[in-house]
Amino acid sequence: MATPRHFLDLDLVSTVTLRQLLTFAGAVKIRGEQNSWHPLVGKTLAMIFERPSTRTRVSFEVAMYQLGGRTVVLESEGTQLGRGETVADTARVLSRYVDAIMLRTSGAEKLQEMARHATVPVINGLTDVSHPCQVMADVMTFEERRGPIRGKTVAWSGDGNNMVVSWIHAAVQFAFALRIATPQSLRPPQSVVDWAKGQGASITLLDKADVAATGADCVATDTWVSMGDELLPASSRRNLLAPYQVDERVMRFAKPDAVFMHCLPAHRGEEVTDEVIDGPSSVVWDEAENRLHVQKAILHWCLMGKLDVAGSG
Repeated sequence: MATPRHFLDLDLVSTVTLRQLLTFAGAVKIRGEQNSWHPLVGKTLAMIFERPSTRTRVSFEVAMYQLGGRTVVLESEGTQLGRGETVADTARVLSRYVDAIMLRTSGAEKLQEMARHATVPVINGLTDVSHPCQVMADVMTFEERRGPIRGKTVAWSGDGNNMVVSWIHAAVQFAFALRIATPQSLRPPQSVVDWAKGQGASITLLDKADVAATGADCVATDTWVSMGDELLPASSRRNLLAPYQVDERVMRFAKPDAVFMHCLPAHRGEEVTDEVIDGPSSVVWDEAENRLHVQKAILHWCLMGKLDVAGSG
């Protein structure tokens, strides 16, 4: 039996393949609603949600539908996973029913265990450690607006969370500079930073949002209090992260044509102001839309084993 083609993290997929995924996503986006190409007819994706979701759930469900496939949605409290069945046993059973599994969970170890025991592709819909599908959509969005991301500078301001880890992976794969402004206590894992630097990536850890944003081509952030942040009270996190809010002053340090990104949902008045997220630099709605197109590319690659852009045109 062939080894399943998983999509778990950006550092586990070759740069060539990631580039092909972005090209494919762009091609299917151009085709849009007129798409009569249904390569996934007869295919079923199981989507397991142990954490709430809007964009991940809708984009995967619509992507499968538009490609001719179908989905089965499983909430953790409605499955035996929520009653003590092991991840390994769940993976083995689902592999007998469906063609791929998307998992959105708190623990990265669950994703890894699912992938080890499934005989069908497993896709990372988000863990506490990383969010690769989102950052693929972010790179796609940047390149639509500003051209190749290679050699550009992305500034992150806020919590050093799972989004930052995937941005670090992307900095290695797509060869752009990444500046990360976070409080000392909320910096991304040093092991990930060291790995990226060992790969030749330009990763800079900073203490101030305006310093990170200076001359940047993109400024990005995320919510200050994410699902599962129990180590620090929400009020303490907000106080700690208040200096990292992306407002008009911070954006003025970036290049005049810099874009603002946020994976959503946004807490307006906390990590970003209304003036920025609703302003001319904001591309957050394009990011959200591009989740759909990137998801199509990932699903096609996982299930069909090739990315025939011509076949999608």
